Amino acid sequence: MDITLIKTFIEVANAGSFVSACDRLFVTQSAVSLRIQRLEDSLGHPLFIRSKAGAILTPAGEQFERYALSLLKIWEEARQQIAIPEGYSRAFFVGAQYSLWPRLGFRWLDAMQSAMPELSFHAELGMPDRITRFLIEGVVHAALLYTPQLRPGLIVEPALDDELILVASYPDGSVADKKDYVAVDWGPEFTHALAIAVPHLTDSGRSMALGALAAEYIVNRRASAYLPARSVQRYLTSGKLHVVADAPRFPYPSWMVLREDLDEDLAALARSTLSEVVQAAEIEQENLVEDLEAMTDFTRYQMDIKASE
Repeated sequence: MDITLIKTFIEVANAGSFVSACDRLFVTQSAVSLRIQRLEDSLGHPLFIRSKAGAILTPAGEQFERYALSLLKIWEEARQQIAIPEGYSRAFFVGAQYSLWPRLGFRWLDAMQSAMPELSFHAELGMPDRITRFLIEGVVHAALLYTPQLRPGLIVEPALDDELILVASYPDGSVADKKDYVAVDWGPEFTHALAIAVPHLTDSGRSMALGALAAEYIVNRRASAYLPARSVQRYLTSGKLHVVADAPRFPYPSWMVLREDLDEDLAALARSTLSEVVQAAEIEQENLVEDLEAMTDFTRYQMDIKASE
């Protein structure tokens, strides 16, 4: 059985569309259609009902889905087990969004290896859709995400609370500076909250779907954007970015996602070590909040002085 066909089947089933699946798999729609046709020919049954609205599983497709997931799991387990280097006896594959690696991901891996020295690891970076697909396929065992997707076979648990704050590459920025604002896609909840609190910023002429690169873009231009407070702390400390004092802040929690079939001892280790890392990060978070408040108060003080001149 061609494992590529299995992965394509699962992606179409999850996306509910051949078009959406080809975007996620980075192949043409004709390639997706051909793979599904080959799989259906091998099984002797149609797996999807195609329509203009998308693709839904047939009864045979629904039966095959659980076997497809099992096949992928066995394949990934075999691939990972074979790849364990000499000197190690276990493996842990983890994924995370870019901005979660510096403050949580790396420290989490350090803590796990410290507690279990025989554990090797492999790290993946990506957007939520990519990491979620890796979780479903068994490519990664666990992940840190800002916007997790609830899928069968996955467990979602809270990790660390963060805030989205408006920062600018220049001092004395204001939430009224629409021309400098770059919209970043932090998910529908943030978009909705922003539309209520600061509606004039929802119609920005510049936008980014990839929040991980937004900080680098902002730092090197006269621009502003909402970014996770923890991920931009170093830019604030160095003076490359500045808090926009009159802008509202929005909660932005992160989450740990585990495969349900992860070995119990690894799952327990993942939870306990992440808890330790989060506790340490929360102390840093308290200091960061104090710093942000001080920066905000100072900026407001400067603005008041200029307004009175």
